[in-house]
Amino acid sequence: MMFIISVGLPIRDNKPMRLVLINPRLADSFWSFTWENIYVTRQDKAVLPPMGLAIIAALSPKDWDVVIIDENVDEIDWDIEADLVGVCGMNVQWARQCEIVRHFRNRGIHTVVGGAYASLVPELYSELADTIVAGEAEKTWPQFCADFEKGRPLKFYQESGEVDLTASPQPRYELLKLDRYRMVGVQFSRGCPYVCEFCEIIVVQGRKPRTKTMEQVERELDLLRKTGVKDIFFVDDNFIGSRKDAKKLLSFLSDYQRAHHSDFRFGTQCSINMAADDELMGLFQSANFEWVFLGIETPNIESLKEARKTQNLGGDLISAIQKIYAHGIDIYAGFIVGFDSDDKTIFDRQFDFIVQSGIVLSLVGLLAALPRTPLYERLQKAGRLRDLGGTDSIGLATNVTPLRMTYEELIEGTKNLFCRLVEDKTVYRRLVFKLRHFKKTGAFGRLSLRTKLAYGLRLLRYGILPGGMKRLYYFALCMLREPGPRRWSVVIEDWMTAISFETVVNRTIRGSKGCVD
Repeated sequence: MMFIISVGLPIRDNKPMRLVLINPRLADSFWSFTWENIYVTRQDKAVLPPMGLAIIAALSPKDWDVVIIDENVDEIDWDIEADLVGVCGMNVQWARQCEIVRHFRNRGIHTVVGGAYASLVPELYSELADTIVAGEAEKTWPQFCADFEKGRPLKFYQESGEVDLTASPQPRYELLKLDRYRMVGVQFSRGCPYVCEFCEIIVVQGRKPRTKTMEQVERELDLLRKTGVKDIFFVDDNFIGSRKDAKKLLSFLSDYQRAHHSDFRFGTQCSINMAADDELMGLFQSANFEWVFLGIETPNIESLKEARKTQNLGGDLISAIQKIYAHGIDIYAGFIVGFDSDDKTIFDRQFDFIVQSGIVLSLVGLLAALPRTPLYERLQKAGRLRDLGGTDSIGLATNVTPLRMTYEELIEGTKNLFCRLVEDKTVYRRLVFKLRHFKKTGAFGRLSLRTKLAYGLRLLRYGILPGGMKRLYYFALCMLREPGPRRWSVVIEDWMTAISFETVVNRTIRGSKGCVD
């Protein structure tokens, strides 16, 4: 969890200490779905609330007045009365973090930074904030609060061990405006047993998965069910890091859904080797997991070996994807270019694989070396780290010097890959493959008939027709190949995603003349 906290004076006039936690806005990106929100769903929602801040709120003294402001759904009140002001964020929010912290520090409010990025590079915050909290917060945050109340907050707090999640409090969801988000996060486990060279998870969270109890999960689901939340994202680093515990939770979730006549729709992050376990796949389906995000990374076997991504080496990746589709589970996936084994052919190889996989929500990124990761240490020793400077909203810059192509070739190849992936024919080709194996209608299929019609008509008016005859042709071809309202739901949903992605590419790449026709 990532946060920055501002700390002021002791309690004044017998008023309770006031803690204001702020999540900085994120730059518009593929994850924003801005076009879809504006033109089709007309629901200006952020993807996920800042659950880490809800945990920080729960860890704070009971008599404190806690307020959470998410700048992605609310404006910051720069004159808000507060004794403590907290700001959460990731590395991509660094610039905005700095602006927020400086403002409140200039008001004479003591500032504290913490979370994932501060845990990786606490030195970046040493001049920015008054106190730094690194690592997991379940132990260090209450200690900081106690020290602050005594007027003796330290400059640096570091979690030296691993937190027992059975002692982690229930997040204070009531402080979040849950109706302004597409989904709500729930955490079951932390940590991942794998050793991917580029991943910071094993540095921050450790390799031994730790889990909450079924009772803890049940309490969170009970609360969210009463608020009307339907879509839940298990934010675990790798949901199947411990298959035994994952199966236990999935069985519990299946029973919970039946016992409460609940229609929760779940999603999570997994490794693709989930497909090799038939029992596990059946449990995912029974519990109503509608999608998983997979770190597929690359079809280049040598790159997977180089990155120590052993969980992706157990079989044919396309066959695994087909099996997941066959269980009615949609797939979102991340891909990476720029491994040492990648040459200029990687862009065509990635394109061909993504098309064949049928994955419409495919996010391609440049290999980046985050501080303290094994990749960072290896490249630092080899003198292959670049000054990153800044990145745009889709991350078209990296601190890694590629080995088998020039940096310029890496950037241009990635730009053109983005452009090819959002072409109408490419969207059509992916959907044809996906629907050949996909056995469920997806979340869109659960919408009311009236809402489906409204979305479909808006998609046609604002997305399909403005794309010209070529787009209309491929969209109509998709609909005709997959007749029936239930299958059309999948087509409409994925075209909404595809056009949202295209608008980001048009603005960030084509708008800067970055694509080669």
